[in-house]
Amino acid sequence: MEIRAIRTFTTIVKYGNFLKAAEALNYSQPTITLHIKHLEEEVGEKLLERGKTLKMTEAGRLFYERANALLREYDRLDKTLQDLEGGLAGLIRIGVSEPTASLELPAIMADFIQKYPKIEISLHVADANTLSTMLYQDEIDFAICGAPEVSMENVFKPLYYDDIVLLVSESHPLSTKTIVELKDLENETILFTPHNCPIRIKIEQTIVENIGTNYKKLEISSSMAHKHYVQAGLGISLFTRTAHSFPFPGTKVLEINGIDAAPVIGLLRRTNHLNGKASSHLLALIEESFSRKHTLQEKTYL
Repeated sequence: MEIRAIRTFTTIVKYGNFLKAAEALNYSQPTITLHIKHLEEEVGEKLLERGKTLKMTEAGRLFYERANALLREYDRLDKTLQDLEGGLAGLIRIGVSEPTASLELPAIMADFIQKYPKIEISLHVADANTLSTMLYQDEIDFAICGAPEVSMENVFKPLYYDDIVLLVSESHPLSTKTIVELKDLENETILFTPHNCPIRIKIEQTIVENIGTNYKKLEISSSMAHKHYVQAGLGISLFTRTAHSFPFPGTKVLEINGIDAAPVIGLLRRTNHLNGKASSHLLALIEESFSRKHTLQEKTYL
């Protein structure tokens, strides 16, 4: 059963005769007649009674009611497919790690959704290794994160390199310093991300090389929770400048010497995967936003 024939039938009913329907649809009258003939053959019932006035049969009235609903749904589907083809609709599944998920991505997403309001977004926040696995298993389309330890046939493209700063409470003795040295961290409680985090491993190795094990540690899996624990006086946090780029009441960001680490944030994508137009629009906006805000320098990334 062709959509054209169904649309022809509803148009005939709307205008009350074959001639006006043909003009409205830009068909010849024989074409209109043929559409109705084929439609009635497929339905197995007469739909229109021809005479001085055109009337629907009982089967025609029932078909007309269902046909209108079908055409409305078809038109919506057709418009959706056109939007999808033009990159104006669809679903984008994004993986993102902290602090990018909380501090960098919201502004980018607000700009994107304003431009493409019909595109649906699904965000998954996790660490780089988890996101690499999700990407490999086709649970996300791409990720913004650090470099995963195992690539799993994914491709990583650096966007920018971060550096490490120290976050302390305003009441902490170190808060009076402009620059902190590693020896100043002796006997302090240091907040760390999980033990398998590449940034944490590099930082702790450097601390041990300089002051041995003369410090305490408090492990908190959420990097964005560190500032709350620092604010409460439970320790100090060595983490990325981006993570501590927004002022947080009761805390202070300090420069620290001796931490030679350059955590990288980049785009993680499947090898030889072709993104749809909607995803390509978002990827272009992400790269543009990061390049505008950060300087990409050639470094060995973590």
